Amino acid sequence: MPSAATDELRRLHFINALFAQVTGHDLYLAGQIRDAIAFSLGELEAQMREHPEYAARYDEAFNAAAARLLSECFKAMPAHGFFHWDAARTSTSATPLFARAELMEGIKRLSPFRESTLLITNLRPALLPADRRATPRRVREYEEALAFIRDLAAARTPSFQSLQLLFL
Repeated sequence: MPSAATDELRRLHFINALFAQVTGHDLYLAGQIRDAIAFSLGELEAQMREHPEYAARYDEAFNAAAARLLSECFKAMPAHGFFHWDAARTSTSATPLFARAELMEGIKRLSPFRESTLLITNLRPALLPADRRATPRRVREYEEALAFIRDLAAARTPSFQSLQLLFL
């Protein structure tokens, strides 16, 4: 089990990469954002100290809070397109048919922008649940979903557009 310091360092680098446009890769600013997110999750963090098994729930809540904050940051940049797709929104969202439809909706929304970001969250937990074994079939489906999303985005993104795919 990773130590608390390792988890904090991992979260710091995660925030630094996720908010690079805001922080300019400044670790001090990334630390400020990380601390603000952690402060908003204070109650869950206190529960995690008493129950270490809550660490996975804390990570999920931290990632969700970071995704919401990133969405708010991009709303302040009208020249930059942003779309967030949560693969665990419904029980069928991560299946290829529904994933394609939902991702195509996002790609269409992003098409007018020269620069845009497509944030994809919870794909791994949707296809490789923590409470189930990572069977070779599930791992293959997850890898195929990653490849499918990358290929779909590459095929449907206009050539003038710079699209960032972020998997969270």
